[in-house]
Amino acid sequence: MNRILPYESALRLLRYLQEHNIAHEYDHEKHRLLLPGNDAEGQLYLRLPITLAPPVHGKFREDTPVNYVILLIQSGSCAVGYFENGRNYNHKVFRSYMVRKKQGTSQIKYLKTKGKSRAGSRVRLGETIEFFENINERLQEYFEEYEVHRVAISCSKTLLPYLYSSKVETPFDKHDPRLLKIPKHVHTPIYEVLLDTNRYLMSGELVFDETRQQQADELITATGISAQTYIPGEEDTWETEPDEWEPEEDEDDEMEW
Repeated sequence: MNRILPYESALRLLRYLQEHNIAHEYDHEKHRLLLPGNDAEGQLYLRLPITLAPPVHGKFREDTPVNYVILLIQSGSCAVGYFENGRNYNHKVFRSYMVRKKQGTSQIKYLKTKGKSRAGSRVRLGETIEFFENINERLQEYFEEYEVHRVAISCSKTLLPYLYSSKVETPFDKHDPRLLKIPKHVHTPIYEVLLDTNRYLMSGELVFDETRQQQADELITATGISAQTYIPGEEDTWETEPDEWEPEEDEDDEMEW
């Protein structure tokens, strides 16, 4: 069970926990605060907004700027963007011929089970190699030009080895402490999905087992914050004010072969 919290509401809850000395523990890998309880009680934690920097010596600084990259990868589709404090300054969408049309599965998964390689298969594998090289080239550009504090990523375990073993190196390794796995189902990566994922990451989220719902509700009531239920896998709807500012993008952004 969970409650999505707007950025300011998440900060109010964080301040409440600190001011009232409510026991909590920061989990850097998942950027969240764990509220401990016994095993029978189940879990309760606050996922923090990505734009809130990790604590230094146990203290959060709300005015610390956060630069981050969001990387969304699925078979044949990728959306990647660079953000500063929630604003997208650059993005790119890549597409590649990686899926076997009749079977509807990626060439990588097919070879794992069948082990055969024909002409069409070799073309798809070639596209796969180039696909990840293009992704890593863009990532390298971001890391060379900007100071990146966090990398939010959504990528299946099947595809991850191709990202890290590409001839064009990834500017971070799989154990980099800046990596943040996106705890949410991501639809086919396009620019709109990239922005939607960013809005999700900029929010907070109170996650709890049913056995701790009363405690979660009490925290929400005590802080007077607003929250909404989010069901993973469903279409997300976010109401945002129009923004006339446009991020930098490349021509022919919708297709990269």
